[in-house]
Amino acid sequence: MKELLSIGIQPDLLLCRSDRFLPQDLKKKIALFCNMPESRVISMQDMDTIYAVPPALADEGLDNEILQLLHLVAKERDMKAWLELLDRIRNPQGEVRIAVVGKYVQLEDAYKSLREALIHGGLAHKDRTVIEWVEAEEIDSRETAVSRLQYADGILVPGGFGKRGIQGMIYAIEYARTHKIPFFGICLGMQCATIEYARDVSGLAGADSTEFDPQTPHRVIYKLRELLGVDEMGGTMRLGAWPCKIEKHSAAFRAYGLAEISERHRHRYEFNCEYEKTLTDAGFRITGRSPDGKYVEIIEAPDHPWFLACQFHPEFKSKPLAPHPLFYAFLGAAHAHRHRASGVASGNTATVSMSAKPSPAN
Repeated sequence: MKELLSIGIQPDLLLCRSDRFLPQDLKKKIALFCNMPESRVISMQDMDTIYAVPPALADEGLDNEILQLLHLVAKERDMKAWLELLDRIRNPQGEVRIAVVGKYVQLEDAYKSLREALIHGGLAHKDRTVIEWVEAEEIDSRETAVSRLQYADGILVPGGFGKRGIQGMIYAIEYARTHKIPFFGICLGMQCATIEYARDVSGLAGADSTEFDPQTPHRVIYKLRELLGVDEMGGTMRLGAWPCKIEKHSAAFRAYGLAEISERHRHRYEFNCEYEKTLTDAGFRITGRSPDGKYVEIIEAPDHPWFLACQFHPEFKSKPLAPHPLFYAFLGAAHAHRHRASGVASGNTATVSMSAKPSPAN
């Protein structure tokens, strides 16, 4: 502060990071030596969760000071919904365990948006989301998939690029499909789900993506037709928001409550519609497409409590008070699965109904 004042810069607010709350006499001393009102010296002590920061700053009056400095008029502060959210975080009524089978689990921040979206979805059901990060390469057989995933209430395979860990993801998806565990695939997760279904249900031996095996006899996933032959990394991706039409009587429609949505994309490879009939004849469901029918956006598996995969990235649109509809539905399915499993274990035949509802923010 001394250095700033020496060059003619007078800060309007001073936020003081510390491991404890600053007492008023210390704030008064700081304000005196920094030439600013006491009310603009704000204590920013460590919190048990990042979601506790907004109420803590409100208690310090930071919002009122900003409004005054900017000469803005606002309604009376109302943080009821946020405080209820914070109470759910600190006092959950239950928990769900989600196994995320990915390629970058050693660097969890690579899945930061995904992690928060899972937390949002769980909180909407008053559950604490316990995430188990599973390195895809560690799942090297069906037996390994069982041992690593048998305690999961839901399994999620996220996005990524490259061949590493793909077979592990496919084993995880097969386990989720055959054992009726709620499954959510995102981007690469959808492509792997398509490959698994083609191999294990439709009988297309060697089915693969041309990203992983350019010589595959059944290229159920391949590079965009109009981009074939373009090898440079730049300019070969389908990026940004794209519309999607959803089939009625599907898990996707029950989640969104809408016939058309818009979601964000970031990928190079697509579902190969040449194999659509072969897969759908075996029960594979395509429940979301681009309006022109060119791109497959959402797939589902038949006779399953909740098995859905999408080519887009829904985690980018999730919010603490407005979880993304697909994450709400997935965590609801995981909640129901956990209660069904505990009911069977205890001999209780009662079932738990957990219907998905669309988020008002989406």
